[in-house]
Amino acid sequence: AEIREHDELLTYAVRDAQGRILLLSHDASPAVFLPWGGIGFTQSTTHRFYSEEALQGSVRLTVAEPLAHRVVVAREIQMGLVLPLLIFLPVALLAIVLTVRTTLAPLRRFRERLAARGVRDLSPIPVDELPTEVAPVADTLNGLLGRLGAAFEAERSFAANAAHELRTPLAGAIAQAQRLRLETGDPAAKTRATDIESTLKRLTRLSERLMQLARAEGGRLRLEHASDLRHVARILTDELSRTTSADRISLVLPPDPLMSDLDPDVFAILYRNLVENALRHGADGTPIHVSLTNDGVLTVANDGPIVPGDVLARLTDRFERVGKLRDGSGLGLAIVQAIAQRTDSALVLRSPRPGQGSGFEACLTLPTTKGDNNLLIDP
Repeated sequence: AEIREHDELLTYAVRDAQGRILLLSHDASPAVFLPWGGIGFTQSTTHRFYSEEALQGSVRLTVAEPLAHRVVVAREIQMGLVLPLLIFLPVALLAIVLTVRTTLAPLRRFRERLAARGVRDLSPIPVDELPTEVAPVADTLNGLLGRLGAAFEAERSFAANAAHELRTPLAGAIAQAQRLRLETGDPAAKTRATDIESTLKRLTRLSERLMQLARAEGGRLRLEHASDLRHVARILTDELSRTTSADRISLVLPPDPLMSDLDPDVFAILYRNLVENALRHGADGTPIHVSLTNDGVLTVANDGPIVPGDVLARLTDRFERVGKLRDGSGLGLAIVQAIAQRTDSALVLRSPRPGQGSGFEACLTLPTTKGDNNLLIDP
């Protein structure tokens, strides 16, 4: 009898077709069981029932479960799931994040390489590390960069070759105009010959600027070694001073060598264009102030009227000219800007000059090299 002394969470009752109880489970109360309501689930305020019949309906079985027990079981199941989930979900989330970051790391490096490129760098991008799914996109992008590079190179080559081929016939035409001006006795013909010579010289300067622009956009601008830029600045200043008043260009250089891996020819293009721009647009007879600092900051300033802000913002555009002077090519500052972009330099234009009520100033920060043992210092 003691073996049967236990609590039962599921109880049952076996009844006949007339509802008489034939068999009742241990500790089951007949009052708990509802009248026969057919096969299936039913429910009272305290229990949940399932009923089934056998022997053609002569025997009917009903199983009862307390609703309170169902709530306890459901709570235990929830607690049994929630605790492992609270531990597993953060671990799983961390694993997912690490997996995604590791998987996408090559793609992220690919994006960073693209973002770090210069504005004119169209060389192919390495695709070895990229996932198989993304590699075709990178190959397509490299193909596009290759086609763009070829198109730009063709444009630059045409401009450079055309400008180069024009130099000889232009020089010959200038010589003929000068000869005509010297040999003719007709004042009107002499004037026309002078005008022709001036026009041809402007065309010659334009062809030179086109060659410089082609190099600025496509040529090699930096070298394996560094050299002292002060020597180039002195030579160019002496050369430009011969075309104007001897004391008009005021040059200030640092006492120590200014070492840079910038190609001296490229620096000469920068220097000449900035100084010639100042000579052309500065007020007549006023000095041109040129300075080069130990930090590689080249500043060229001139007196003159204030350049409006909207015009100042367009000065680095091609063929943009200021004022009534139309003899310039409109390419000088565009060439300087193109070189600055490709050498990680910074060109800043200001008008009026800092601390002044008028004038114009161009400030260019050049790449410098310090602590290099393989330096070429010009005497």
